[in-house]
Amino acid sequence: MSGATDTLLDAYSQAVAGAVERASPSVVAISVRHAEGGARRRGRPAAGAGSGFVLTPDGFVLTNSHVVHRAHDIEVTAADGSRRAARLVGDDPDTDLAVLRVGGDGLPAVTLGDSRRLRVGQLVIAVGSPYGFECTVTAGVVSALGRSLRSGAGRLIDNVIQTDAALNPGNSGGPLLDAAGCVVGVNTAAILPGQGICFAIPMATAQFVAARLIRDGVIRRARIGIGGQTAKVHRALVRHLALATEGGVRVLSVEPGGPADRSGLLTGDVVVRVGESRVADVDDLVRVLADAEPGRPLAMVVLRLTEALTLAVEPQA
Repeated sequence: MSGATDTLLDAYSQAVAGAVERASPSVVAISVRHAEGGARRRGRPAAGAGSGFVLTPDGFVLTNSHVVHRAHDIEVTAADGSRRAARLVGDDPDTDLAVLRVGGDGLPAVTLGDSRRLRVGQLVIAVGSPYGFECTVTAGVVSALGRSLRSGAGRLIDNVIQTDAALNPGNSGGPLLDAAGCVVGVNTAAILPGQGICFAIPMATAQFVAARLIRDGVIRRARIGIGGQTAKVHRALVRHLALATEGGVRVLSVEPGGPADRSGLLTGDVVVRVGESRVADVDDLVRVLADAEPGRPLAMVVLRLTEALTLAVEPQA
């Protein structure tokens, strides 16, 4: 029995070690200085740290937005110990992702995996620099898929990977690897003081955001110009109108001249559908608008008193 156990442990160890050997040359430690806030008033910049990984052979590095947001100076330390200045290409607090650019040669890019093929229970490995300990490795499994995590900007990040591969301060922005050493996620957060509850942005999301940041420097999202709150819809009205949900977004304010105003939306209306997507709460509406194409009209179903109306709204960037 012990022989079989030793064989299994050896296979596990070899999988983890092999994945780390393939990916670790592409992992970097990031140090930043913020020339604002309380530290500046005392005459010195505030320091911070995180992790990242080389996304492309020409020096684009992916990390978390909260690691580098509003940083004054950014420096990356490669696995070989070399240090290089980095420039912020763009960051997106709504998905907690950012892209840096570093100069020079010799930084190999990671191999990207398909986060959409992950399964619960699958082996994953986190690599990063917690508390300044560079190239630290932790391993665990995918605990759950499809989680939602609220970013520092307040927006929900969808389809987040939950893992028990331990993350600590400084791991943020580092890669989450599969057993082949391919990057399937960007480590972003841990629930403290809970243990074994950690999260990573799926690589499918990160690739989309990184491509937009490299191209434009920003992520452009659609808006319709309202203020609203989640509201319950009375069950009798749900049955009467054959609605798909018992919730919606009650409109508290309408921006004068904005897309919603031009569509005829009124304060007090309850939005229950936009385009092909139902809207049960504010987060649903945020998700829909994140995927909406600015300038392309959408059918918006709203409840006004006891009627269901369909309005045409044209989201803006």
